Amino acid sequence: MSNTTSGTARASTPSSFYLAAWRWHFYAGLFVLPFLTILAVTGLAMMYIGAIDGRDGEKITVSVPDNAAALSVSEQADAALAGVQGGTLVEWLKGRGPESASVFRIGLDGGQTMVAVDPYTGAVLDTWERRKGWYDFADTIHSDLMMGTAGDRLLEIAAGLAIVLVVTGVYLWWPRDRGLLRALVPDLAGRGRALWKSLHAQIGIYMSVLLLLFLITGMAWTGVWGGKIVQAWSTFPAEKWDQVPLSDDTHAAMNHGAVSDVPWALEQTPMPASGSAAGADGVAADRPVTIDSIAALAGGLGFEARYRIAVPRGETGVWTINQDTMSADAEDPFADRTVHVDRYTGRVLANVGFADYSAAGKAMAVGIPFHMGLMGLWNLILNTLVCLSAIFLSVSGVVMWWLRRPKGSALRVFAPRTPDDLPHWRGAMILMLALSLAFPLAGITLLGVLALDYLLVRRVPMLRRALG
Repeated sequence: MSNTTSGTARASTPSSFYLAAWRWHFYAGLFVLPFLTILAVTGLAMMYIGAIDGRDGEKITVSVPDNAAALSVSEQADAALAGVQGGTLVEWLKGRGPESASVFRIGLDGGQTMVAVDPYTGAVLDTWERRKGWYDFADTIHSDLMMGTAGDRLLEIAAGLAIVLVVTGVYLWWPRDRGLLRALVPDLAGRGRALWKSLHAQIGIYMSVLLLLFLITGMAWTGVWGGKIVQAWSTFPAEKWDQVPLSDDTHAAMNHGAVSDVPWALEQTPMPASGSAAGADGVAADRPVTIDSIAALAGGLGFEARYRIAVPRGETGVWTINQDTMSADAEDPFADRTVHVDRYTGRVLANVGFADYSAAGKAMAVGIPFHMGLMGLWNLILNTLVCLSAIFLSVSGVVMWWLRRPKGSALRVFAPRTPDDLPHWRGAMILMLALSLAFPLAGITLLGVLALDYLLVRRVPMLRRALG
């Protein structure tokens, strides 16, 4: 064989590193693709239900009468309470504009009922049980697969391995023997598996950065990497509040079920407590501290469009005024703001805005509403493309595997073969393992699969035939 022929053969043979990356891309995909599809489908459902009906079903409009002022918030609240016998007021959601209904959250028998009220007439327009709609059904699947903690852990593992999937996918796509521009154009002239592979690669590479962003912001809500590592080290420190007494409750106590109602950066921060002379000027001393005076204070502090006022809970509870993009209150995360007011004195105990968050808190304040498609029509359209792309990548991955399988191999996984050059294979595994260990549950899972692959699959002929 000539030197030219020999060189061509070597150039066309995949390296051990390439084979290792392909094998781990395949194994990560086996676990990730079902979860990725579920997340994409439920994410689409949540975005469009929220855009059309509202996360809380609050997108109800009213007729604005000529020269008529809205009733006071307390009068509207009384009308809402009259429609729910035995209920107690929990929260008021101000309408986004003059044509929007006021929505009140009412606590009743351990549950919560939402009541929409015409702000001009006080008429009750609709009532519904909170967190019992189609949005919440999709959200429960999206959050923990309706399995509680076990589902949360499975999704955290899937998200960590999906990062491995994206990184190995970019490596497999990377042009080695052709120009970069050519590699960015799908080969529509291909047939069968070649066409599927080209489309899979092109859509994957164009969506890779967005998929990474979605995975990381989604993992910010998980129980281990999100709650115990990233969020715990990025929470707003309550010590910044000037000599304000603190409650035993954290801001997370204001959440309802799996749905978060307070900013990510504040969830683990202790709540301030009422009952002292601390705080800055708030409600005028000659005015009673009521929902009306708190609403007037909110207007004076610059709250506009939709915001929320939560009623104090317990003797040391506080009034909370909150505008949070993550809760679909606004489209500008830089305007996020949370204010706590002493229930007895009306003094402002805490006033936290976007600028006060840590670097990670700011990243999440922008990243989470972006992840949820809440930053405007452009965001909804872009996220729709990402979700549809994730579904296509999952389907095309399965199709490519099926087309690659030999005839009569129905009982075989038929993964890409293990590289024979173990030093190169080991180097590839160390790189992938280092990446995944940044996410503990995914790292433990990958370490287990790595040990299984090295200790059993390579050494037991029956397993090697079935899995390789």
